[in-house]
Parts: sequence; C-alpha cells; structure tokens
Amino acid sequence: MHAWFCHQPVGVEALQWEEQPTPSPASGQVLIAIEAASLNYPDVLIVQNKYQMKPPLPFVPGAEYAGTIVSVGEGVTHLQVGQRVACLSGTGGFGSHTLAPAALCMPLPAAFAAVDAAAFIMTYATSWHALMDRGALQAGETVLVLGAAGGVGTAAIQIAKAAGATVIAAASTDEKCRICAELGADATLNYTTHAPEGSLRDEIKRLTDGKGPDVVYDPVGGAWAEPVLRSTAWRGRYLVIGFAGGPIPQLPMNLPLLKGLSVVGVFWGEFARREPKANAAMMQTLAQWYIQGHIKPLVAETLPMSELKTAYARMAAREVVGKLVLVN
Repeated sequence: MHAWFCHQPVGVEALQWEEQPTPSPASGQVLIAIEAASLNYPDVLIVQNKYQMKPPLPFVPGAEYAGTIVSVGEGVTHLQVGQRVACLSGTGGFGSHTLAPAALCMPLPAAFAAVDAAAFIMTYATSWHALMDRGALQAGETVLVLGAAGGVGTAAIQIAKAAGATVIAAASTDEKCRICAELGADATLNYTTHAPEGSLRDEIKRLTDGKGPDVVYDPVGGAWAEPVLRSTAWRGRYLVIGFAGGPIPQLPMNLPLLKGLSVVGVFWGEFARREPKANAAMMQTLAQWYIQGHIKPLVAETLPMSELKTAYARMAAREVVGKLVLVN
C-alpha cells in the first residue's frame, strides 16, 4: 500500500508519500481499498498537532473516505468482502488502503457514488445532528447559516431546505453567496461587506422582517458571533458548531437571558459514540435523502491522491467552496 505518513505533526510540508506492507485486519476491523477521501478542516489541524485527537506516530491523516472492503477481521459479520462502504475513522484515509473499525463503516447503496460518499458523513451528520436534533428545527422557521459555502455550511443549507425552513446563507464573497443561492438558499449575506456591530445586524434584521433568525448555525465563531447572537429571534437556538474563523468568542451570557434563547453545543462525534443507535438511524435517513435527491455533497474539485499537498494549500487559502476530494 501507499499512503501519506505523518512522522512529526509540524505541518503539511512534513507529510511523506511512502510504500508500506499492506496490513491485515485485526478483530473488529476491515481492510478497505480506498476509492476517494475528502479533506476536512480537522485534517489540517491534526497534522499541525492542534487537534484534540493526538494519534500515535506515525499516522496517516484523512478522517473520511469511501472504498471497497478487501478483507475482514475476526468477529465482523455484518460486512463482507466486496462491499462498498464509507467511513469516518479520524485517520487513515489519505492512501491506497486503510484499516477501519467495522462498527464505523456505513454500507453504501449501489447508487451512492464514491466521491459523494467520501464527502458525506462528517458534514451531513454534523448538520443533521445540529439542526434537527440539537436545534429542533421546524418547518416554517428561519435558519441563518454562517460559513455557508463550506462543507458543513452547504450541507446545512440542503438539510434545512429539505426540512421546510427558510434559509439565509452568509458567506465571505459574492461568488460564494451565488453558489449558496444555487443550492437553495432563500437569501444570501456577504458578511465581509458589513461591519460586525453595525450593518451586519441591520442586514439580518432586514432579511428577517425585524424578527431575527430562529436558528443560527455557526461553524465560524470569531468576530461575527456576538452580533449574530444579538440578532437572534426570541426563543432562538444558537448552534455552536466550531471556530473556523479563529478566536473562540467570549459571549455575554445576559443575551440568552434577555432573549429567552439557547446557546447549544454541537459535538456530533460524541453523540455518535454515546448514542450509536440514534446515530445509525440518522445516517440511514440521510442515505435515503441522498438516493431520493434531497441532498448531495457540493464537491469543489477532485484531485489525485498524490496531490494532497495541493489540496491542503487550497483549503488554507480559503479557495474551496464545498469539499475537496482525493481519488485513487
């Protein structure tokens, strides 16, 4: 097998493309021939030693991937050789083969394309868990999606629209806003053209007829968090997804009191670990929605697996709308 190995987590430049013996699966594992693997923000952090998970060295980055099972370990009975699966295991995806926990593998319907499957689990599971479970989104409500042109943002737009909500997509450029509108957003907001404490709030007020959004989906944080929180509707739900914008905001806790709103943490990975049956049911529903055409990952570009460093550079430069997928 070949893979990108991280011997020291000091950055992308230290990754090395190496050949190693193809491993055999241990009990509870499967060996997967990888067809496609997507690049997610945690894949950047983990090779910089900035992610909460610190895998033993050396490791192969690549949290999310899809492929075909070529062998199964002892005790694996629900998966078979030749079966196509997607997996989000945290590491291992950026190579030709990987060992994966069988319990984390999602069987794929025949019509599920490998490139889409490799860009599916993290973004759609996060967004469904956020909007439908933690946010209790109802048809007819208004959702403001920050970072709407990114991987989780584009998934959030599609899920919210499929659930019958009105969607305001906020992104950093007019071009990204245009793509969000093509995905189904009812309105868009270029937040780089609005001052956080001034015209941003005015624009949100205008787009919601003075009410504010019922649900805010925020994977960005940073300077936009507080003004958006101040703009949220009475009994609103502010969903804390992540902090791609950099600083973790320090929010004044009198705002939830005054507006009767909830600041809700979203940690899909822990939900999947603690509530595996609920997570499995959610993933089954999402797969059905994909087959029915309600949702589809926005794949910005596919690149050969050998061009992983190019993919990392494009993500770091914020040139990506949707997901980058590496293919073998």
